[in-house]
Amino acid sequence: MSSLWYALRVKPRFEKLVHTHLEQKGYEAFLPSYVSRNRWSDRIKEVRLPLFSGYTFCRFDVNDRLPILVTPGVQFIVGLGRIPIAVEETEIETLRHAVNSGQPLRPWPYIKVGQRVEIERGPLQGLSGIVLRVKNVDRLIISVSLLMRSVAVEIDQASVRPMKRATPSEYSDILSA
Repeated sequence: MSSLWYALRVKPRFEKLVHTHLEQKGYEAFLPSYVSRNRWSDRIKEVRLPLFSGYTFCRFDVNDRLPILVTPGVQFIVGLGRIPIAVEETEIETLRHAVNSGQPLRPWPYIKVGQRVEIERGPLQGLSGIVLRVKNVDRLIISVSLLMRSVAVEIDQASVRPMKRATPSEYSDILSA
């Protein structure tokens, strides 16, 4: 069986340690992060934090998962009961693209309904997600369905184009929300 991406639930504030251990074991690991500004009375300090607190991602063969599970800080592989469920490759690639774009991004509440868009130009070209406006700033919401978590990255409204129209079932989801 080929290796797929899986989300790992880790102990609080163990994301970086788990990521380092997995890479040292030879696994391809991905810990998306963002820069947060913390303000104290006398200064402002920037710190790098995980986009998905309590989670990291790793590519491995699910039939050979024991080395992953015994990694210090790993609690379990995200799935349905005891059955691990792989994260969509496209969701990982979209996250990587957004993190590597240099655009400001931050954690965002998971959004299931809304208008899907595709970025036509700029550093995020080719990405798709849900567009949202907060405090007069447009953001693209990128979601990891399995974790029910999302990330918001700032976008230029002029660089997006709508994707398909909502289906009747999506309309009912929007109306019932």
